[in-house]
Amino acid sequence: MFSRRHPYLFFLLIFTAIVTGSMVILSLLDIFSSNRSDLGFGQKVGVIEITGVIADSRQVLEQIRNFRKNSAVKSIVVRIDSPGGGVGPSQEIFQEIRKTREQKNVIASLGAIAASGGYYIAAAADGIVASPGTITGSIGVILGYTNFETLFQKIGLRQVVVKSGEYKDIASPVREMTEKERQILQKFSDTVHRQFIGDVAQTRHLPVETVREIADGRIFTGETAKDLNLIDRLGNFEDAVEWAGRLGGITGEITTVYPPEKQLPFIKYLVDAVAQQLTALVAEKEAGLMSDNLGGGYLYQPDAGGR
Repeated sequence: MFSRRHPYLFFLLIFTAIVTGSMVILSLLDIFSSNRSDLGFGQKVGVIEITGVIADSRQVLEQIRNFRKNSAVKSIVVRIDSPGGGVGPSQEIFQEIRKTREQKNVIASLGAIAASGGYYIAAAADGIVASPGTITGSIGVILGYTNFETLFQKIGLRQVVVKSGEYKDIASPVREMTEKERQILQKFSDTVHRQFIGDVAQTRHLPVETVREIADGRIFTGETAKDLNLIDRLGNFEDAVEWAGRLGGITGEITTVYPPEKQLPFIKYLVDAVAQQLTALVAEKEAGLMSDNLGGGYLYQPDAGGR
């Protein structure tokens, strides 16, 4: 048999065939996932999920743009379950949603928590839906760090700093903050806070002073947020999808579509795992074949008893 006479070539062929087949299947799934909204399945509501701390906006921005360009996606629901995060990423997503609203309606659906940067993003939508107990609001900015100066002194460590400007090591954790540095950081915080208040006031059609009165970092339930006009409706995710679909002109049953990236990681992981296992198997067979050729028969392996 070929497999017995040429085990290395046999396993190499099997390995190549499986990897090639896996790549073909993966490619087909990628194509199908990327275009599943354009294959005649009807009009849909695109759903984009924002969960956890907001630290990077690139993936969300790409998802919003793709749904905006997709003619089968009539409206978008941004599902937010986040306590907030970075100012820059939150503002980038905020601006992308506002840009999208010029072409398609966007509804924000708030989950368990959508506070600080999470609410910042939601404020950009055409409408906001939250549960009565959703944690939201927290319109404010916080800067903080831990000072280890006393601890370092106790253990005998001292930091040496060479800097090109007076404030280059501002907020250093190994020395006391100066009054000038505190004023600089306070001004920075106040500036971002003003931007936050202004954006919420503009998109929610509220007077700036009204927003400023409640923009002291406090959190609200969804019920209270509705009374303050920070959200529009009380309801769940399905209510948000229904609202978005009707705004988008969809009649009858409303179906949703998610970005294709949600399905690909597991498939890629599966293919990579199979490839790794096959590579290890081929390497093992190759080592065994080389030992056979060198030893003139078989590779001696002692049993568990050491005989």
